[in-house]
Amino acid sequence: PLQWKPKVLTAGPPGKSPTGVLLDVQKFFQISDSDAGLLQTVFIGCLLLSAPVFGYLGDRHSRKATLSLGILLWSGAGLSSSFISPRYSWLFFLSRGVVGTGTASYSTIAPTVLGDLFVRDQRTRVLAIFYIFIPVGSGLGYVLGSAVTELTGNWRWALRIMPCLEAVALTLLIVLVPDPPRGAAEKQGVVTVGGPRSTWCEDVRYLGRNWSFVWSTLGVTAMAFVTGALGFWAPKFLFEAHVVHGLQLPCFREPCNSQDSLIFGILTVVTGLVGVILGAEASRRYKKVSSRAQPLICAASLLAAAPCLYLALILAPTTLLASYVFLALGELLLSCNWAVVADILLSVVVPRCRGTAEALQITVGHILGDAGSPYLTGLISSALRAGRLDSYLQRFLSLQQSFLCCAFIIALGGGCFLLTALHLERDQAQARQPGTGIPDSQDVDSKAVESERLLPSTGASPEDP
Repeated sequence: PLQWKPKVLTAGPPGKSPTGVLLDVQKFFQISDSDAGLLQTVFIGCLLLSAPVFGYLGDRHSRKATLSLGILLWSGAGLSSSFISPRYSWLFFLSRGVVGTGTASYSTIAPTVLGDLFVRDQRTRVLAIFYIFIPVGSGLGYVLGSAVTELTGNWRWALRIMPCLEAVALTLLIVLVPDPPRGAAEKQGVVTVGGPRSTWCEDVRYLGRNWSFVWSTLGVTAMAFVTGALGFWAPKFLFEAHVVHGLQLPCFREPCNSQDSLIFGILTVVTGLVGVILGAEASRRYKKVSSRAQPLICAASLLAAAPCLYLALILAPTTLLASYVFLALGELLLSCNWAVVADILLSVVVPRCRGTAEALQITVGHILGDAGSPYLTGLISSALRAGRLDSYLQRFLSLQQSFLCCAFIIALGGGCFLLTALHLERDQAQARQPGTGIPDSQDVDSKAVESERLLPSTGASPEDP
């Protein structure tokens, strides 16, 4: 309940910690607002550093064991942080970093397991369900954490109830989720038994030459840039728009009584749920017409989101209703891509390095995307304000104009997915070639009969994408 999960690679909506819990934490540990913001920096930093490590482990060792380790890390860190003395606030920051490390395991490995259990339309549906429940789970975590704090009167119980639910999730993972051989869905585990295992550097070189992966990763980075800036600045932008319209008084002293953060959060969750479903369903249907359906859907949604976002910003000083409508449309179109992008990666990357591919996409998306976009947007806004009169209207207009770069960035993302479409069929064919899915020792020991057992209902053939 203390951290939000970035939307790029886990598809959860950007947001912030529940205000009540965060304020209690600040008072308990006597930390300032800037130090409180550092909690999120520590979380993201550890996630970025850990993602390549878990990608490497997930491609070479038991993915089920690695996922279990990740769940134990973040649940154990969350539980232990509730017992930290106020004299050791640095330990609380360290626990946030361990939570980020555990989260990295799930972000990189879980989609690859789904990719080896399902193919074609089934894979698209399952990925859509997976990405739908990320914002739902995040929202429920906020609600449950706040409710437990209110009932018990102690914020620490908000951190103690979550590990109980995570223990249930770990048990279900161990009991119910199989650990399929890499490439089981394409039956490559049957065709290729034996052969040397590639090194991490060889995997990275292969991904650098896989243009579908490269261009789709840049497209995801553009999406992350925009969602990161929106998640950080949109509530303030909407608050100041209300002030400019005379619907709300300016805030000169905290706390500021505003419902804009709540409205934007609800808007993000709803559009995220609907968008993921629409994107996955459009991909499933359009793939029957065109083999390049997935990147074309991503490109079309981003190119349509760009003018929606632009109009939402331009119309804000004139009519708030229209601004909200176009903002919702823009977020809806952005959300259409999360499950589709994951499906693209699984179809163009050979099974032996899908975990590494997920990790690299997460790392690049965060570093070049949402890690810097809030700062860059604020920097442009401050530069614009420096040459203007110091008035509330001019501060609002400076923030509005700094936001406009997001509309152009998202259009560039659409162009990246158009370039992905040019290389998609070739890279998919290479990923399906016999001999490209080199199994590790676990896959060598897997028998053909187990691969058949894992796929009784998919009706897949070796030629299935």
